[in-house]
Amino acid sequence: MAYNFLGLVNDVNRRLNEVELTSANFGGAIGFYSQAKEAVNSSIRLVNQQEFEWPFNHITQEQTLTAGTNRYSFPSDAKTVDFDSFRIKQDDTLNNDTQKLSIVSYEEYLDKYVDYEYETSTGVRELPRRVFRAPNQEWGVVPSPDKAYAVVFEYYKIPDELTNYDDVPTVPSQFRHIIVDGAMYYAYMFRGDLNSAQLSLQKFNEGLKNMRVIYINRYDYVRSTVIDRTPVSLKVV
Repeated sequence: MAYNFLGLVNDVNRRLNEVELTSANFGGAIGFYSQAKEAVNSSIRLVNQQEFEWPFNHITQEQTLTAGTNRYSFPSDAKTVDFDSFRIKQDDTLNNDTQKLSIVSYEEYLDKYVDYEYETSTGVRELPRRVFRAPNQEWGVVPSPDKAYAVVFEYYKIPDELTNYDDVPTVPSQFRHIIVDGAMYYAYMFRGDLNSAQLSLQKFNEGLKNMRVIYINRYDYVRSTVIDRTPVSLKVV
């Protein structure tokens, strides 16, 4: 069975001994079948709410700056933005190298750099060196750019809900069973089978723990940079 919206809904249907849907009648499904579709989306939504930074929701974004403009909006689907990832992209045409942007707090920006928002003189524009997070879902650079530099940054998105029968979740296919376990919780609740619903929720939560072990609970190796100056003993033969 294909790993898409239709396949996931039919996983639920098979577990409940219901007739499976097809691509032809999927869009117009009503009654329990409509609820099964909502159950799958609810399960996926719950998976994505458990962690802000699932790697399968990671996006690399490129924003072309406008000369004289130093504030820009977050992507509409951004959940969290990694401000340590902002960098100016190398461009031979604009004659600039790749440069990582250092972070300044919004308070520091207001104290030291806010005049860039109102200064219209082109003489103060240059290659940006810093980035800040504004409190209104915006980010900005200072100094104001003098050219259309490309800024690259990374963020974690809020995935779109599945709508069409061939829509595919961002959750990798090896975790299909976790989505289905979560969907079964909602399906059993819809039918009033509370015992089965709780069992499905328990399996779903166990699956989420395994996902965290794989994707979130990582321990980076730290290499010591200490130089060992202990004298080496010489063996006299």
